[in-house]
Amino acid sequence: MGDISPDVLTLHSDNEEPHDSSPADSNGGMIAVAEQPPQVSLSLEATSETAFYLNKRRTLVIRHATGDRIVALIEIVSPGNKHSTLTVEAFLDKALAALRDGYHLLLIDLFPPGSFDPQGMLGVVWEHLAKESWEATSEQPLTLASYCAKSPVTTYVEPMQCGRTLPDMPLFLKTSHYINVPLEQTYAAYRGVPQRWRKVIEA
Repeated sequence: MGDISPDVLTLHSDNEEPHDSSPADSNGGMIAVAEQPPQVSLSLEATSETAFYLNKRRTLVIRHATGDRIVALIEIVSPGNKHSTLTVEAFLDKALAALRDGYHLLLIDLFPPGSFDPQGMLGVVWEHLAKESWEATSEQPLTLASYCAKSPVTTYVEPMQCGRTLPDMPLFLKTSHYINVPLEQTYAAYRGVPQRWRKVIEA
């Protein structure tokens, strides 16, 4: 299957109740979608054929050495992911495999669309999920997208532009509950990491 791994994992302990079976009062700070929908510009829902299509994709199982069940992934797109048709397809396979296996996904694409992803990585993924195109605008060519791995897949999208403060983005831990990820604070903290260690991390 190749050496494909997620950027950030959210794990679920085997000792906890799986999926949505925990009581409403034990959600650990998560936000209920029904009570407070994610604060993004767009909410998109994939077609009903998505589940069938995802099952046709190449199988990719992502596991953690501790044996804990993976709940969600955060994928930070790099220039390398956009480098060629092969790298774009590899990224697409990873995203679709994660959603097929029930892993919620937060996609952070802050690099301009290129020759191999003319509508950004959201466009690449959405075309395969919904069988329709996504049109990125020249004013806001960058995208943040949170995928809720239910059937059909629901995507919460925030178009972005250079210079704009990054908003908090929802990361789903259950199909009905999410947490907000403070992207701006996280990026600001990363700028304080010494250059030596940045090279180690980014390598």
